[in-house]
Amino acid sequence: MSRNFGFGSRDMKKAAENAMRETAASFSSVASNTQRFEKFNQYAKDEGVGRLERVDAELVKSYGEQLAERVERGEMSAAYAQNLVSSVNVVMRTVTRGAWRSVSPTRDCNIAQREHVRNTPTPSKLDIAKLAVSDRQAAIVNLAQNFGLRSKEASLLNAKNAYAQALKNGVVTIKEGTKGGRTREITITSQKQIETLKSAAQAQENSRAVMPSNENWKSWRENGLREVREIVAESSSARGLHDFRASYAAERYEALVGHPAPCNHGVIVDRQADYAARLQIAGELGHGRIDVVSSYIGGRG
Repeated sequence: MSRNFGFGSRDMKKAAENAMRETAASFSSVASNTQRFEKFNQYAKDEGVGRLERVDAELVKSYGEQLAERVERGEMSAAYAQNLVSSVNVVMRTVTRGAWRSVSPTRDCNIAQREHVRNTPTPSKLDIAKLAVSDRQAAIVNLAQNFGLRSKEASLLNAKNAYAQALKNGVVTIKEGTKGGRTREITITSQKQIETLKSAAQAQENSRAVMPSNENWKSWRENGLREVREIVAESSSARGLHDFRASYAAERYEALVGHPAPCNHGVIVDRQADYAARLQIAGELGHGRIDVVSSYIGGRG
């Protein structure tokens, strides 16, 4: 088969357009999908991929994660970012004649839900010691619960260094696995956090991070991390580890403001204090926009 699955061009974008035109799709859908695909085409070229046969799910996930960062910075709407990833799926399904397995904009790329505001209570903290998980997996869960870390941030954290830093300076610097490469500091506010870091440092053993040294991020995400996500979903009201970021945010909100978060049936009585708390929590969670915090603790009413 010739280059780009034989769709008449050595240029990925043109080949994609040719493939779309061969389907029964309407002119408007061909135009909109190929126009959105052009942005992915440029991203792929920048990553050294110049033919459709070399496009894989990991490349699309990486593209989607970059879009998620732009959504967080307020540069793009969640709806548009999701549409950009969806168009890549449409094109790839077409050129592979249905063999392509779609990449989820939200689940795989972490693009925010469209206008999502949490209106249900955050899950209670999970006693991970009662579950059949490894020490490393337990460390990931506890870092999510007690520091609000993303799964990737917790996995790539050098817990030994973080523990030493917390004891010495009372803060922890989060720099590996962050969205957009934005480093942030989280101030230690409880003894539980110190205990979490100590346990994570012990679980880390001789590795450079909590994640096992004999695995890369992709293999860890698809194996050990996926396993603990499934266990958490089965053993608690949390849908996954991300829900524990919401628990952390709600706990911090109550500590800062003095009453429960809106999602936990709290009523905002001081809008200035509410805003200040959201600003603080946004920084601790690694978000560039304060309005994203509504998806963790509820809206401002």
